[in-house]
Amino acid sequence: MSQPVLDARDLGKSFASGAERIAVFSGVSVSLAAGQSLALMGRSGSGKSTLLNLFCGLERPDNGVITLLGERFDCRAVEGFREQEKRWARLRRRQVGVMFQEANLMPALSLLDNVRLRARLAEQPLEQCQAWLDRLGIGELARRYPDQVSGGQRQRAALAMVFAMNPDLILADEPTGSLDRRTAEEVSAELFRLQAQTGVALVLATHDPELAERCRMTLDLAHGAGSGRAS
Repeated sequence: MSQPVLDARDLGKSFASGAERIAVFSGVSVSLAAGQSLALMGRSGSGKSTLLNLFCGLERPDNGVITLLGERFDCRAVEGFREQEKRWARLRRRQVGVMFQEANLMPALSLLDNVRLRARLAEQPLEQCQAWLDRLGIGELARRYPDQVSGGQRQRAALAMVFAMNPDLILADEPTGSLDRRTAEEVSAELFRLQAQTGVALVLATHDPELAERCRMTLDLAHGAGSGRAS
């Protein structure tokens, strides 16, 4: 049996508020194999974005262990912070694609050049970049800049960026949250279509129950201080 793409055990996270520490969540455990999808549910402030940040190393847990693509990260480890950061950065650059609510495009680059930059950082072939824009229905806009296209078209370009890096895991933080309903449905349909075709693992943070239902598993971070296990 192959090892999970992502395995997290007993994660906990809190933040300082004056002299107190406020718990965001505790005891969170997740195991995700290649091709599987997980929805993180919960109201604003429940910790969905924080958990995604832990999964990609942008924040560190107070306790727990994360194993990502065979790399183990333990908050109790004696390994230096810089050494862990180097390993996290390498994974984000080559194997973990991250999507945000607003498309994270460089405004001075065309859509195609944004995709090429992401592929180059991941050491993937640049000749596939135009093809990804074509597959997402915006190939004719390749030479336009982000401020020359619509929000939905920018999010499709962000999808092209993520898939052009040929990732093993995609972390998507409310990727359709800023779009109108129709455009959101179109972009989410493209995300799940390409995820099924490529076999990449997906973790999706959303407050939309219809979108969450499209994922194989759900983890509900309730009331901003949840604990739980994916099911």
